[in-house]
Amino acid sequence: MSNSLYSTARQHNQTTIVPSTDIEATVEMADLVPAIEAAFAAYENDTAQMPPKSYIDLPQHNGDFRSMPAYLETDDWEASGIKWVNVHPDNPDEFDLPTVMGTLVYTDPESGFPLAVMDATTLTMKRTGAAAAVATDHLAIEGASSLGIIGAGVQSYTQLEAISQVRPIESVVVSDLDDDRVQRFIDTFGDEFDVRAGTISEAAQCDVLSTVTPVEDPIVTLEDLGEHTHVNAMGADAEGKQELHTDVIREATLVIDDFEQTTHSGEINVPWSTGDIDESDIDAELGEIVVGSASGREDLSGNTVFDSTGLAIQDIAAARIVYESLGDDSGHRLEMV
Repeated sequence: MSNSLYSTARQHNQTTIVPSTDIEATVEMADLVPAIEAAFAAYENDTAQMPPKSYIDLPQHNGDFRSMPAYLETDDWEASGIKWVNVHPDNPDEFDLPTVMGTLVYTDPESGFPLAVMDATTLTMKRTGAAAAVATDHLAIEGASSLGIIGAGVQSYTQLEAISQVRPIESVVVSDLDDDRVQRFIDTFGDEFDVRAGTISEAAQCDVLSTVTPVEDPIVTLEDLGEHTHVNAMGADAEGKQELHTDVIREATLVIDDFEQTTHSGEINVPWSTGDIDESDIDAELGEIVVGSASGREDLSGNTVFDSTGLAIQDIAAARIVYESLGDDSGHRLEMV
């Protein structure tokens, strides 16, 4: 299933170095969202391999590292690689660095040749937004026009960019403890959407809600939500983190990205560990809904929750979009000897 780009890279023994600026310039959400959906389908159809995410915890630095390898095959393409990513919440204040950074090695499945080494920080933000969009497309009401976002950090931007690809978003309510971050968000999107600052409850009343915070004490209650709010719970990515009160998780239609990851480090990890929820509370994995073996939203009323931990298959699918968009004369190239 090799393509011409693979052949060119092998022939010249070159590895492309891809900085974040190239990823920002080449990745379009209109291309990325269907690629991420295809990755979920491949995972459900057993044409993907994704060993569990491994962690190196560094409490002395208030951070951790994660390694995320994957291979996937669809009807039209195959791809493989590995991402090395960190989460250090103190970075913005202490080092003027992003909380999350990553590097991805994108490889040719046929030969194992490293086709590209790319910055995965921007890639991670974009594929996370795209995953929320896939879930929103299947779980939000059809005419959803309002989006609430809790947490106005960098991930909030790709949430809006991606979700507006699948629903006719008109108004956005953004909530954050940092007024400056809220204002930057408003300044960025104010010409395209009706954007305003609001409380957590005001954001949660929207048709779609994305939570992108690092909190460990839940901040969204069942009473906060609207009658048909779909929630993308994106912030919990390590043990002990939880953005939604347990009754939200228990009462909603609950869709997860991966059983092992969500029970270990996703939104449900805390109530799962305490026994407040169990397997009967999980309605489906997103891949099951994508391939049609489980149902998405069927009623106009009721809340839905997507628990996203971030999967390596998403990173590799996104890396393929980047690599194929660059062309032979883009980026920096290293000669392999």
